[in-house]
Amino acid sequence: MELPGFAVAVWMFGCLYGSVVGYPNGKVREACTSMVPCHRGSPQLLPEHTITVNGTEFKPGDNIEVHLSGPDFEGFFLQARDAEHLDRPAVGSFVLADRRRSQLLTCGRTKNSAVSHTSKAKKKDIKAYWIAPEDAPKHIQFLATVVKKYRIFWVKIPGPIVSQPDVLSPTPPLHATSEAMSTSQPVSYISKPFSASVCGITKFCIRNPTNCDPGSASCFFLSFQQEGSSVFIEMSGPSEGYLAFALSQDQWMGGDDAYLCVNVDHHVHVSTAHLKERSHPLLDSENALEDVSWRLADGLLQCSFRRGIRLPAYKGRFNLDTSYYIFLADGEASEGGLIHKHRRQPLVTNGLYNVTGLPQDIGGSRAPRLIKAHGALMFVAWITTVSIGVIVARFFKPVWSHSFLFGKELWFQVHRMLMLTTVMLTSISFVLPFVYRGGWSQQAGFHPYLGCAVMALTIFQPLMAGFRPSRHAPRRQLFNWFHWSTGTTARILAVVTMFLGMDLPALDLPDPWDTYAMIGFVAWHVGTDVLLEIHSYCLVRKVEVIEDDRVQILQSLTSAEAEGRLFKQIVLTIYVCGNIVFLVAFLIAINQV
Repeated sequence: MELPGFAVAVWMFGCLYGSVVGYPNGKVREACTSMVPCHRGSPQLLPEHTITVNGTEFKPGDNIEVHLSGPDFEGFFLQARDAEHLDRPAVGSFVLADRRRSQLLTCGRTKNSAVSHTSKAKKKDIKAYWIAPEDAPKHIQFLATVVKKYRIFWVKIPGPIVSQPDVLSPTPPLHATSEAMSTSQPVSYISKPFSASVCGITKFCIRNPTNCDPGSASCFFLSFQQEGSSVFIEMSGPSEGYLAFALSQDQWMGGDDAYLCVNVDHHVHVSTAHLKERSHPLLDSENALEDVSWRLADGLLQCSFRRGIRLPAYKGRFNLDTSYYIFLADGEASEGGLIHKHRRQPLVTNGLYNVTGLPQDIGGSRAPRLIKAHGALMFVAWITTVSIGVIVARFFKPVWSHSFLFGKELWFQVHRMLMLTTVMLTSISFVLPFVYRGGWSQQAGFHPYLGCAVMALTIFQPLMAGFRPSRHAPRRQLFNWFHWSTGTTARILAVVTMFLGMDLPALDLPDPWDTYAMIGFVAWHVGTDVLLEIHSYCLVRKVEVIEDDRVQILQSLTSAEAEGRLFKQIVLTIYVCGNIVFLVAFLIAINQV
């Protein structure tokens, strides 16, 4: 009973080990079934290498020369399979032509049923001889996986099909395409940008920004138009790498039906794929797309294609007459069509939609609602409530010292109310990302660490205030310094944390606007603080004028206090208005993400 679990553990170790160091010695038995190397990344889209044979017919016991050639490559994996059932195990056995550069491997129960490299030395071609078994199927197809570099590889490159004599060609036609190939359908070119004129009338459209023109250089556009038993799909956006959309049953990546348009050397390749959790898309070996067209112009990548509403013959393709969340993503693609993870959060619809139902013209959001709420609450707390509370406590003690609210001085009650509001908002906001992620985020850099520090200081401040000594106690001065330094440290860390959080993929506010706006707020607050400090200094200097007549001193004090009170109230009013302007600007930006 222990053996199966042990075997699985050994297999997982082998694959994980291979994903780190690769397989320079060609011992790739772990890839016998999938022919996918345990390398990070996804397969390339368009094969550069070819497989040729010296004959098109065979009988049991015959030898067929198989030749793999193309640009320099480091590794390869060659098999023969039943052409009508490519998912079945390898068929027949091989004999080597060059033992220095190639070796035999046993896949499953068939000895010498695969050929691979012996080292990572560069090679342009390889040759081997395939021996047909007695129980060979009627049609055989040769498949090869080729590794150019660690992250650049092709999977199941299709080779020729050889058949036994007097056997009819297989029907239906074989899907002899690579897992990394784009659609094999004829490709045409789009002559002009897409139109949104019938969105919500005959087309189901998704646009970002809302109601944008698909021809503009800042508009992401996706449309679905039902035509009989099929749906015509258009996708465009400002991307030089790739555009992709996926149909999902939830708002998380994983188990989704995806469609990719990838710019490969200034040609767009359209393919279908399956998304497995938060990993690279697994490109399909069979493509169900028709009427494929594309265009690269004016900074836009455009592609269009048609697919059936229902595709029971294609595993992984969702029925289009059901409601789904729709993802729309863009990113970079390197040479050869290798796609990279999107740098910003995909656009996700706010609900489930049936693209073959009632035509609609909708938008979406690149930030989850919980993350939006997290950002909004933090901005309210650390731009508005805490900033006003600090100004009141620092400069309005003498102004409101004779005004009381619920038995306490007015300045103190306002300060305490604003600071407790900050604690409450920060505490609620702090929990939201953990609820959304289901735990700690490993992809948010220093933001969560600084956020935890801010949260700890936020809780520590009111706890410390609860043990505040009386006004004339010897330790009151020490308390004041601790209270000021803790609060100042929390505010500085909060600003740094907000700077980092604004550019995270989950809440990517517009660049560089967000940075300039935050710098503007900091300058606004510091400028107000400095202005009030200068005013307080001048007021103290004015009161300290030594007069012989005590009455004159009192009159000067009264006049100075009245003058100072009016000035501070005007500054506070202007500061609060400016503070609200900054807050509203950030909240609008969050809402539009």
